[in-house]
Amino acid sequence: MEIQDITVEVKTLSPDLLRKMNAYWQAANYLSVGQIYLYGNPLLKEPLTLEHIKPRLLGHWGTTPGLNFIYVHLNRIIRQYDLNIIYVTGPGHGGPGLVANTYLEGTYSEVYPNIGEDEHGMQKLFKQFSFPGGIPSHVAPETPGSINEGGELGYSLVHAFGAVFDNPYLIAACVIGDGEAETGALAASWHSNKFLNPVHDGAVLPILHLNGYKIANPTILARIPKEELEQLFRGYGYHPYFVEGDDPDTLHELLARTLDIVVEEIRQIQSDARVYGFKKRPVWPMIIFHTPKGWTGPKVVDGLQIEGTWRAHQVPLAELASKPEHLQMLETWMKSYTPDMLFNENGKLIAELASGSRFYTDSLLSSSQNQLE
Repeated sequence: MEIQDITVEVKTLSPDLLRKMNAYWQAANYLSVGQIYLYGNPLLKEPLTLEHIKPRLLGHWGTTPGLNFIYVHLNRIIRQYDLNIIYVTGPGHGGPGLVANTYLEGTYSEVYPNIGEDEHGMQKLFKQFSFPGGIPSHVAPETPGSINEGGELGYSLVHAFGAVFDNPYLIAACVIGDGEAETGALAASWHSNKFLNPVHDGAVLPILHLNGYKIANPTILARIPKEELEQLFRGYGYHPYFVEGDDPDTLHELLARTLDIVVEEIRQIQSDARVYGFKKRPVWPMIIFHTPKGWTGPKVVDGLQIEGTWRAHQVPLAELASKPEHLQMLETWMKSYTPDMLFNENGKLIAELASGSRFYTDSLLSSSQNQLE
């Protein structure tokens, strides 16, 4: 059986849109790292010192850059196709990413005016994360727009299906961590597609976030051959699309093209059933998003590989007080996102990214606008 790959032949993203989406992703990553580490100096206007670092470091970095990447791409298709999408995040411990994106959109400051879109507001955003009197490290009810289920892994997919039953115009984009996929509840939830009626119900787009590791071990789904993984999900009744790699530009284009195809596939399934009747259970699309754990973070620390291993799951650099070189590595890591090019002198997201945070269709190539009516 051949693996279903998406070959990018026609560019879905214009060069300008690709640049903006990547910059927006970098901004979300920067804010995510800042929440885990920083007590002060949010824009790195001066060299980092221990006075700028939280006394206790808590949070989960490993899943966060992938969640941020998917978030920015869902923004694009929502706008391009005028979709009603709910974003269900199984790896809710990637809380810094969801907070970062709601802050970039301006929603966070609307709900919490004391955390403004400026340097002072960013400093408060960072300080409150996993801090006494602040907010939890996981996505919680305090996160704007969050419908919070709780802290236990395994229930994302069944909630996603529950959200779309009798809700014909909703798509639930559900990110499932590959560690979470090993839980009993999640393993059974894959079969919820058997109950989906394309006439009366919406659609679920499962996105398996295959980054290879859970908290301290490899994951099962990352250790089976690609062909077997595809066959597994075909057996569950899905049409899997693989989006794999670690080069951002390539993956931006690949995920964008894949999402365009998936949206058309979902619309065709629903259109056929709503025009001709529900005669046969359809094969719904899903995405297997395979990127390194801790993507764009420190690659090697103290001679040990971090990116792409279980060591990136929580806090990649955890000994800042005893190892000054770690402090320098943190500064280098955060500056790799070029915050001076993403935020202005006052700490506000630069105008072209703020105005494009919903990625207006006039930035898209005409070839990407072939959509089902």
